[in-house]
Amino acid sequence: MRRPETHAARVIDLDAVRASTLPNGLRLRVLREGGSPTVSYATFFQVGSRNERPGITGISHLFEHMMFNGALKYGPKEFDRVLEARGGHSNAYTSNDLTVYYEDFGAAALETVVDLESDRMRSLRIDDGALEQEREVVKEERRLRTDNSVFGLMEEALEALVFQAHPYRWPVIGWMSDIERISRADCEAFFRASYAPSNAVLYVVGDVDPEAVEALVARAYGDIPAGPPLPPVPGGEPEQRGERRAEIRFPAQAPSLLLGWRGPPARGPDAAALDLAQVCLAVGEASRLRRALVHGSGLAVSVSASFGWRIDAGVFLLYAELAPGARVARVERALADEVAGLAARGPSAGELRRAQALLRSGVLHELGTHHGLAQALGQAEALLGDWREAGRQLETYAAVRPADVRRVVRQYLAPERRSVVTLVPEGGR
Repeated sequence: MRRPETHAARVIDLDAVRASTLPNGLRLRVLREGGSPTVSYATFFQVGSRNERPGITGISHLFEHMMFNGALKYGPKEFDRVLEARGGHSNAYTSNDLTVYYEDFGAAALETVVDLESDRMRSLRIDDGALEQEREVVKEERRLRTDNSVFGLMEEALEALVFQAHPYRWPVIGWMSDIERISRADCEAFFRASYAPSNAVLYVVGDVDPEAVEALVARAYGDIPAGPPLPPVPGGEPEQRGERRAEIRFPAQAPSLLLGWRGPPARGPDAAALDLAQVCLAVGEASRLRRALVHGSGLAVSVSASFGWRIDAGVFLLYAELAPGARVARVERALADEVAGLAARGPSAGELRRAQALLRSGVLHELGTHHGLAQALGQAEALLGDWREAGRQLETYAAVRPADVRRVVRQYLAPERRSVVTLVPEGGR
């Protein structure tokens, strides 16, 4: 059987990325890509919930909203109006490790986008009115996605079990009491430290001239002062020496289970093998947990798995929404049995090939668009330490063997490292 091509150059030409750094520390990566006269422009700020502290949890996410409230040149609500008038659109997201802003647009709008983004990095408008407005938006978002969400409540409780010392123990959106108390002075200090050019990387991918982009960015951003380095993130997470449990009571149709284990950091050698374990366990109709719990015994109406890569330790999750009448203890045993089976024997050769094919498809899909390329480069540099890793993922996944998957499941998904959150329908037993 012919092995799939895995050479990085067939996916992304690493030599074509033009990398430079301005004197103020702003890093720029430009990749000329044909196919369509479009551009994706992404600004990665290396700040997320891991850089927060008790009292201001959620400020990274709150600030994501604040960034659309106008600056010196472009006033309130002007950012999207101007961009949309040029045929583009923008969005942003905040994670444990990063805050990212991006625009997708026709190539002719590049100078406008550079002007918009440099304006708000240089002179963002921060006032009490904007803060109160965005604070209420974020509070409502928290109510919707966490306080009134079965999975949101469970995930928040699980992170607080998995981490006892590390900042990953609080949610990206923050605790409600902290969202309510964040002050304008907090926001001004956060902006000066976290949104300086020395804490940012720009990725420009598409129908562009790299040299022209470099000159344009230097003119627009070059006079913005570099900021101070961010303080180091507290480490020292203690070893977990036994299973941890929590129970949540909430109005729901049926119980749910969420199991989690602390995993390795993204740049560790075991992250790729755990990605493949995730696919073997719960991605697709042929996965072990779907065959055993959904199609086989009918104990669950849905199962899923995730292993989110992070700068520090990631979290491997298994989630099951129980079928009506299913007993929590029985479903938990069934989940544990499937994990134990993978730890004992590893995946079959066919199972591993299926998992590698699914991950390969996902990588190729991401790298097939200007937007996906910009995001892949940024995530690779932030989480893996080098934007070039975006072109090496296929080789990394292809190199994993069944014994590697067996080893990482045994090492990281051991019963004594497990944390369990049970959702009991309010009034249930």
